[in-house]
Amino acid sequence: MDSFSKTVKKFFTKTDKFLWLLTIAAVTYSILLINSMQRTSDYNYLQSQLIAVVLGYTVAITISMIDYENFLRAWWFLGIVGFILLVIVLFIGINVTGTDDTAWIRLPGGFSFQPSELVKIIFIITFSKHLQILNLNEKLHTLWGMLSLIPHIAVPVLLVHMQGDDGTALVFLFMFIIMMFAGGVQLRYFSIMLLLLITSIPIIWKYVLNDEHKNRFLALFDIDGNAMTNYGWQQFQGKVSIASGGLEGYGLNNGPRVASGIVPEQENDFIFTVAGEELGFIGCSLLLFILLMILIKILIDSSKARDIAGKSICIGVFAMIATQTVINIGMVLGFLPVIGITLPFFSSGGTSILSVLIGIGLVQSVYTHKSIIESSGVLRNNKYKYTYNTYQ
Repeated sequence: MDSFSKTVKKFFTKTDKFLWLLTIAAVTYSILLINSMQRTSDYNYLQSQLIAVVLGYTVAITISMIDYENFLRAWWFLGIVGFILLVIVLFIGINVTGTDDTAWIRLPGGFSFQPSELVKIIFIITFSKHLQILNLNEKLHTLWGMLSLIPHIAVPVLLVHMQGDDGTALVFLFMFIIMMFAGGVQLRYFSIMLLLLITSIPIIWKYVLNDEHKNRFLALFDIDGNAMTNYGWQQFQGKVSIASGGLEGYGLNNGPRVASGIVPEQENDFIFTVAGEELGFIGCSLLLFILLMILIKILIDSSKARDIAGKSICIGVFAMIATQTVINIGMVLGFLPVIGITLPFFSSGGTSILSVLIGIGLVQSVYTHKSIIESSGVLRNNKYKYTYNTYQ
């Protein structure tokens, strides 16, 4: 027993303890919100979430004890697994309640699994490896180096788009852009991409977006008509719920609108409305503060990484959490169209919380192994150049 206690103590001494505490605070807050809205449904969202949390922390702690270089070495295997998962969904994918895409796979026991959430983690690892290779070969700032990155993002985005999950495809794109920017890709390439995006907006609107996508955008500007009857209903009711909470809210388990279930998907994409109604402005501020602190801590840990790959992994996890947070809150408050993006740590959804916690495990791995000892006993902490030596 003493040996086990010493092992646990030694482990948490090496890891980023404050980041663990922040994630525990977020998960605990999430459980309180899900438990509150549980009274509106026969499905046991709380039980599913607890199972996913326990599994997520188990995997995260395990990953944090492994040097992330081992995952980078297996990049090709992980890439193949991710590709197969996304392709399988095209053949056996199912639609779950509250969604209009077929991005899930049915598992035994009545559970469902969204492969694209796991592929986000795989993408972070493989793309970090890609950036590391370009950096080592001094091709990161060249045109051909930049062009070699495009297929890396095109494959998951196209496959996820074919599943009908354009919200997740958008998250992949933002992860790609932010990781490239932090990795050192020159600004002129971002200017070119921005120009191409602006000029392609009419084409995207006419040939890529379907009528439902267009109506969700138009609902943002049609409060008196569309919002009360069709595509804007969810956002309108969500804002009413948040506003009804005032400064302190009705208290957990006491929100009348939460109890009525008037806001669709309040356990998932619109969990923020539960916090707003039952805990008020204070509860919403606390939720955002926890997420902000998690993001800041991840950025701090990225600055301590021993190489560009470790830094890129942290930035990838940061980009995933930050992008989903901004889009989700923007959806709920009516600044962005509803595209089915969960709020990291807080939304109900086993695959979602599992992928986020695995991402935290990767950040912890980077932090834990930020300094390494070569077999010769010489300490190395090279942030941008990394050689494959044998380490103790």
